[in-house]
Amino acid sequence: MKTVTSISGGKTSAYLATHYPTDYNVFSLVRIEDKGAAFPDKKIRQIVEDKIQKQFIATAEDDTIIYTILDLEQHIGRKIHWVSGDTFDSVIEQKGGYLPNKMQRFCTSEMKLKPIFYWWAETISEPIKMQIGYRANEQRRANTMLSKCNEDGLLEYKATFEKHSNGNNKWEQIPWQKPSFPLIDNAVFRDQIENYWAGQTVRFADYNNCVGCFHRNPLFLRKMWDKHPTKMDWFESKETGPKNPNWRSDLSYSQIRQHRPQFELDFSDFSDCDSGYCGM
Repeated sequence: MKTVTSISGGKTSAYLATHYPTDYNVFSLVRIEDKGAAFPDKKIRQIVEDKIQKQFIATAEDDTIIYTILDLEQHIGRKIHWVSGDTFDSVIEQKGGYLPNKMQRFCTSEMKLKPIFYWWAETISEPIKMQIGYRANEQRRANTMLSKCNEDGLLEYKATFEKHSNGNNKWEQIPWQKPSFPLIDNAVFRDQIENYWAGQTVRFADYNNCVGCFHRNPLFLRKMWDKHPTKMDWFESKETGPKNPNWRSDLSYSQIRQHRPQFELDFSDFSDCDSGYCGM
């Protein structure tokens, strides 16, 4: 069984790729079409386009993540396969303007998992062992993922590669990956990971995953407006659809943007759960 490491762009999955080598490493890039938030370095933008074989204008994540993956590839001395699905804009349009939310988090499945699955189907197309970057204190998350496996211990993905004679898509449940958790198995905690990267040259964002993720604390999102105003403006601009017009049920992003905190908070004041934590 071939092995694959899913890299999210954070320190944990980067540590996993460094210390537990696999046959393949794969990173899925979330793209948006907002030219106002365009990645500033045109040469790097071209490098990314060459890797994903698609147009790259901007990412919904911190721009630093692009440098993270480029640095990490040099650090581990092995190729990282870049993949990217439809843009976030296109995914929302395909859903009829419906925005993802805490109950229906299709953004992760459409823009992280789906492109990795289709890369697997084209590149490997046989069941793999997929290394997931859950740390030693995240056994509950691992158990949740394992509970979704079939009787052979494999996660399945509903996909279509052909059509029925009537022209409709032919959907199949395809067993494709057996999750593994080396950091849990080897009792690796956050402090070990932080200590390792403290002496390295790989650049990391303060937080990976989409800067405007609706799972994040509203105060955190307000701080993101100070750091990533054009990207956060993009998130706010999407709250106009006819179905489920807001990312959250409690506050609109326009209300969050207008909020003025009465005291200063640092990003370190927020836990992983407060900050989205949607990476694989």
